[in-house]
Amino acid sequence: MKDVMMLTGAGQIGMAIARRMGFGMKIVVGDYRMGNAEAVAQTMTNAGFDVIPVEMDLSSRESIKGMIAEAQKHGEIAMLINSAGLSPSQAPIEVILKVDLYGTAVLLEEVGKVIKQGGVGVTISSQSGHRMPALGAEIDEQLATTPTEELLNLKVLKPENIQSTLHAYQMAKRCNVKRVMAEAVTWGERGARLNSISPGIVVTPLAIDEFNGPRGDFYKSMFANCPAGRPGTADEIANVAELLMSNRGAFITGADFLVDGGATAAFFYGPLKPEELKKQVLTSHRHRSKK
Repeated sequence: MKDVMMLTGAGQIGMAIARRMGFGMKIVVGDYRMGNAEAVAQTMTNAGFDVIPVEMDLSSRESIKGMIAEAQKHGEIAMLINSAGLSPSQAPIEVILKVDLYGTAVLLEEVGKVIKQGGVGVTISSQSGHRMPALGAEIDEQLATTPTEELLNLKVLKPENIQSTLHAYQMAKRCNVKRVMAEAVTWGERGARLNSISPGIVVTPLAIDEFNGPRGDFYKSMFANCPAGRPGTADEIANVAELLMSNRGAFITGADFLVDGGATAAFFYGPLKPEELKKQVLTSHRHRSKK
């Protein structure tokens, strides 16, 4: 029997972290589309890892418990990498909330019941959760501690209070960060640690969907005008995950790490401020009209 790593979401970021941390472990990779899980399993198997694919629906507690049961057939669960989720261009409001918000909360709760002593988890959130104004202590606590089956009944998450799929995504990611803080306390009772990473624009198939979606110009402007001047790579997110999941991060738990090339800093205090972007658009229109 080996220690087991659970990887939910068969994407580039999750695979980059798994390749960094999964040597010597049994890796169980789950995805809503079995073909995606099989593709990642094949790539990693060809690179010398011990990987099996499973079909897993993050919006279903039973499906999550099924993946955990499969993982436990091979040993104790020692690591969780949660990179599953939907972008604002991929689904309607209700589905984004059910998958990204509710599903992540359930996953952290269920794995927290069985994580090995000394185990560690990382969930991938997003810079989007850092873009909204503060929600206040009361709402933060609700997002952090409301029983999972009651989460989607919160007033702040009612569809009539969600303005768009982007707003739903932002709320989900804000909830992810608060949930990690609360679950880190529970995980700590088992001697385990849990953190989140909030990436900025990272070149993945999901990001390419956004580049080609209705907000594509905004996303391209975001990385062009952030201090780094470029999008990130999955391996740069894995660099941070490696610190958090290794013994070098033994004193880090319940925390979120914003890894976005400075885009959020520029959003609040630089050229990505909404009013600055409006000026850029107006200037661009004037130049076009003169031509």
